[in-house]
Amino acid sequence: MIRISIDLMGGDFGPQVVIPGAAKALERHPDISFVMYGLKEQCEPVLDRFPTLKEKSVFHDCELAVRMDEKPSQALRRGRYISTMWRTIEAVKTKEADVAVSAGNTGALMAMAKFCLRTMANIERPAIAAIWPTLKGESIVLDVGATIGADSQQLLDFALMGGAMARALFEIERPSIGLLNVGVEEIKGQEEVKEAGRLLREANVDSLEYYGFVEGNDLGKGTVDVVVTEGFSGNIALKAAEGTARQIGEYLRSAMSRTLLAKIGYFFAKGAFDMLREKMDPSRVNGGVFLGLNGVVIKSHGGANAEGIAAAIEVGYDMAKNGLNQKIENDLQKYHAKRLPPIGPEAA
Repeated sequence: MIRISIDLMGGDFGPQVVIPGAAKALERHPDISFVMYGLKEQCEPVLDRFPTLKEKSVFHDCELAVRMDEKPSQALRRGRYISTMWRTIEAVKTKEADVAVSAGNTGALMAMAKFCLRTMANIERPAIAAIWPTLKGESIVLDVGATIGADSQQLLDFALMGGAMARALFEIERPSIGLLNVGVEEIKGQEEVKEAGRLLREANVDSLEYYGFVEGNDLGKGTVDVVVTEGFSGNIALKAAEGTARQIGEYLRSAMSRTLLAKIGYFFAKGAFDMLREKMDPSRVNGGVFLGLNGVVIKSHGGANAEGIAAAIEVGYDMAKNGLNQKIENDLQKYHAKRLPPIGPEAA
């Protein structure tokens, strides 16, 4: 049984969407149980409509919910120990749950997760990893917004964590890693990125394969399994891709309704357009994973629908079932063991 703690008040729509999303996830994965945190008067009427979900859940009434527009510092001061978001994360710390899921305020969620769970040994900064649809399937991109900027060692840590996530999610034995850069040539890019490339080549970690530098157009191609960048450029890339997907969708809708002939053509090609719409739907790949913490936390899009919430829950389900954090810890230990000088007569 995979135990998932969930913040029912997170996101733009709160329990009206989060609870139906949890019900969808449970339908597809009957081995899930939920620990739910919310405001009783808002959540119970919705939860009563899903008796099967209610039977597989333990509900906890909380004092307050973090607002979507709250500053992280304000949310931490006001909501520590008592908010739905904090208690959702705390359930992972106390081992009541295997993974936490929230669609709430990203900054507040990261601040609370760092404060409550702390970062892993040898990790300076956590990262948010996103699942990215590609022509070959899916890849992982990190960091997409946890922190701005990163030095070469932090980029290497992101690579190790992203590689572990690829093994847990995609079941790839040795995922390929690329560093996002302005060109593939070794002389191009910021010094931190070039130095990170050198560190990855020299690290020779047996659990991942360093591909080299990749460019922005490689994200959609699926050139590598994991793309590593810092949070500023990663977040811009993510928002640009989501906006482009919606833009193309609007273009198609407009074109298909413009003339009678276009409407007839759409009727005959509806199956193909439905498949395209499904591939371009951001809710299909909803769920950013906070990596580098002593516990697994999943951030859903705040505006996600029920299907999107279910997708985020299922990402958490896969991460817990496949031992994400244990894989990260193993890779970090192997890397740092290689960096330590030998002890004993060999060192003389």
